[in-house]
Amino acid sequence: MLNEKHLHAAIKTWYAKPDDRIEVEVFGYIVDILRDDLIIEIQTKSFSKIRDKISTLLAQHPVRLVYPISTEKWIIKTDKSGNKQYNRRRSPKRGTYEDLFEELVSFPSLMRNSNFSLEVLLIQEEEIRVHDPQRAWRRRGWITQERRLLDVVEQRRFDFPEDLKKLIPSSIPDEFTTSDLAAALQKSTRLAGRMAYCLREMEAISPVGKRGRAILYTKS
Repeated sequence: MLNEKHLHAAIKTWYAKPDDRIEVEVFGYIVDILRDDLIIEIQTKSFSKIRDKISTLLAQHPVRLVYPISTEKWIIKTDKSGNKQYNRRRSPKRGTYEDLFEELVSFPSLMRNSNFSLEVLLIQEEEIRVHDPQRAWRRRGWITQERRLLDVVEQRRFDFPEDLKKLIPSSIPDEFTTSDLAAALQKSTRLAGRMAYCLREMEAISPVGKRGRAILYTKS
């Protein structure tokens, strides 16, 4: 808890209920919340860092992974000490539920485990950046020091692969490529490719051939 970041701690406080047990050891791991038999883990960064932990815990407990996506972000730039604020501006980037596939690509097959579920929070946050040229010269000296939760705008739980499959736009025909998916979502082909890979690994969609050099998937 000494190394816990503000965003992680704030979400844990927001999510916890009065009878929850906080920071409990289970199978040698410290879990964020234990609610009766349910383990709730909050992850604000890469899923790959908790892959082994989640797999171990799933052997004996239902596990819910809570992941925040920023739908609205304000960037605050300060000096190295944090005492002087240069500016505060709103980022043009707006995250959506589909962005979770950027991380879910680390273990998509876990969605087939009936003990595993995902809960995505769409949040408003502040990102504090400090100027330290020695540590981040490639980014003109700006590094992200902290993320602060402002509000939870919306939440959505995904218990089964079919729940995630509903993120495929209804406008897409039964057979589609990742390019079709990217266009319908208005997202990058990289994200669409990761989404298709995850849905394929959790057996929510299937490859049925090719259209030119592109893999053709079916929702059936």
